[in-house]
Amino acid sequence: MKYYHSISIQDCGEPLVTIPLEKFSIELPHPYEKLGAIYQGKSPYYLRKGVLDALLNAQTYLHQEYPGWNIQIFDAYRPVQVQQFMVDYTFNLVIKEQKLILENLTIQEQQAIWEKVYQIWAIPSDDHATPPPHSTGAAIDITLVDNQGNSLNMGGEIDELSGRSHPNFYINSSSKIERTYHQRREILNKIMTQAGFCRHPKEWWHFSLGDQIWAWQKGESIARYGRII
Repeated sequence: MKYYHSISIQDCGEPLVTIPLEKFSIELPHPYEKLGAIYQGKSPYYLRKGVLDALLNAQTYLHQEYPGWNIQIFDAYRPVQVQQFMVDYTFNLVIKEQKLILENLTIQEQQAIWEKVYQIWAIPSDDHATPPPHSTGAAIDITLVDNQGNSLNMGGEIDELSGRSHPNFYINSSSKIERTYHQRREILNKIMTQAGFCRHPKEWWHFSLGDQIWAWQKGESIARYGRII
């Protein structure tokens, strides 16, 4: 259970709609598809209608302050089976990076790795009361590109398992470049919150609107978006 799972869900029935990719910057093929994730005919570039409308507003706010810049969409709708794939992939990646052998690990050592994985990744739950945020169509992972089409360095990679993923990791840094990272994260946060989104407390790239995390952050008792199969 995550802290936000205490929030009840009353799905409003709003449909998933296609993100107009020509209005944003994207990476093709999709990052998780490159790793082998299978969407089974579904697309990662979908959002709930109200969430997409808010994202388009955020893009407008960005253009008003930084002409030529764009939101770059990393990931949006994520079926539960893709969530499971990425959780397993990340677990195996940690083992590989630490040069460990799974068969030699104790249950406690494996559990410690899982706990690290779940610092970033939501549990791929099939329970409709505890859906992964991206499986609701109400969450999106994004970054920024400048007016030359270059992805801006935000001081950490999306999905990175480190303290650098925390939104305010660089807030007290005396380094000029690290202050720039924080300023860029704040630009992203400003346009998204202006459009109605909330930023994930532990992920600078993750924003949602209407799901359980959003409701928890807003002090709402009910989320309007639940899991979409």
